[in-house]
Amino acid sequence: MNRQGVPADREERPHDHDHGHGHVDPERIPVEHTPGGQFHAGDDRAGHGDGAGHDDHRAGHDDGGAGHRGGSDVLALTDQALRARAARVIPGGMWGHQRASGLPAGYPQFFRGGNGCRVTDADGRSYVDLMCSWGPIVLGHRHPGVEAAADRQRALGDCLDGPSPHAVVLAERLVATIAHADWAMFQKNGTDATTACVMIARAATGRRKVLVARGAYHGSAPWCTPLPAGTTAEDRAHLIPFDYNDVDSLAQAVHAAGADLAAILVTALRHDLARDQELATPQFAQAARELSAAAGAALIVDDVRAGFRLDLRGSWAPLGIEPDLSAWSKAIANGHPLAAVTGRDWLRDAATRVFVTGSFWTGAVAMAAAVATLDALHRIDAPRVMERAGLRLREGLQRQADAYGVRVRQSGPPQMPLVLFDDDPEQKTGALFCQHALARGAYLHPRHNMFLSTAHGDADIDAVLAATDAAMHAVARHQAGR
Repeated sequence: MNRQGVPADREERPHDHDHGHGHVDPERIPVEHTPGGQFHAGDDRAGHGDGAGHDDHRAGHDDGGAGHRGGSDVLALTDQALRARAARVIPGGMWGHQRASGLPAGYPQFFRGGNGCRVTDADGRSYVDLMCSWGPIVLGHRHPGVEAAADRQRALGDCLDGPSPHAVVLAERLVATIAHADWAMFQKNGTDATTACVMIARAATGRRKVLVARGAYHGSAPWCTPLPAGTTAEDRAHLIPFDYNDVDSLAQAVHAAGADLAAILVTALRHDLARDQELATPQFAQAARELSAAAGAALIVDDVRAGFRLDLRGSWAPLGIEPDLSAWSKAIANGHPLAAVTGRDWLRDAATRVFVTGSFWTGAVAMAAAVATLDALHRIDAPRVMERAGLRLREGLQRQADAYGVRVRQSGPPQMPLVLFDDDPEQKTGALFCQHALARGAYLHPRHNMFLSTAHGDADIDAVLAATDAAMHAVARHQAGR
């Protein structure tokens, strides 16, 4: 087994409410054919093909591999019918970051299935998926190798009286892969992981204060949720803010915490909602490392969103910075529910003493899927595959914007694209752009960073660009008053 934990024989956040500004009726925009980008039986491409040789699937009428509409009464329900029923039994019809009410008019709320880099909504419309289930899908929906591993364990059992052997294997894989990791423990979602990191840091240091960047998203627990409903001031009494990538601001926050500093908590990059993304600068990352060490506090990198997309060793590994704790989720198991905390030896005892648990946290199926996911990510050098696809998308979008005279801002790593428009503080232009792209078979987001997977091949990115070309033209016409 090598340092990456791959056997030698196998190496290879919340929305404001946008109720349809710049509304376009999707039914009035023609739906075009787009490439497949899907997995087929026996296809073990690890999700990085270019779509060549695949069956074409009509952009508006594909089942995403989830069965025909007539095969189930549930699958036969339309999006509008489901919304009406949901409104009676689910608060708001949907909660959290997946509320379609926070997206432009025309976006579906309910989905039937996904395959490769495509998703299919409840009305049978198929889209090239640039949200990847908000990050978890890193190898493509229904990746054959991952699903085979999950199915093998599912046949034996999932929720058991204790963890399966996959828990040990997965922890070994993570320790072998992640640069700073001496141990790993598991949870179910990103909030679980970031909360556990904070608890471990406080247990290890006996201190209370945690530094967090203004506007950063670390989950939905009372101590970190971006919306205050249901929380108290006491929930955040020991948080001290600083400005991301601002060394002086960070140093001032450390000074304010004094001898009570337990941890500096920082996202792998700045990915605040509706603002340009920022990669951590080397100076900021180094300052975070030095300031925390000097204070005897833990440096926590929240890698929930970026983890395994930028660098398999950890998103700050290219900067030469190793945190004390990291939080992981999203891409760790290619859509199966799992999260993890990894840490250094000096925090091992504290991790043993804190009581964080859940009956589903050691589910065997998700861990089997995670082992298969990590093996596949290593085998194909997944971050570079996604980076290549992201650069193709970024360059194509810029050519379109230049051709139509539209001013756009693209930020963040190519694997996690964000497209914003100049002079668009309420994202009305972004909504118009995304509505037109959606109607042509490309699922984008107007203000949240998007995600690419290794299933996005050249033909799939070109299909997105065909949709965005028409969308960019629509924006140009709108801005010209036509």
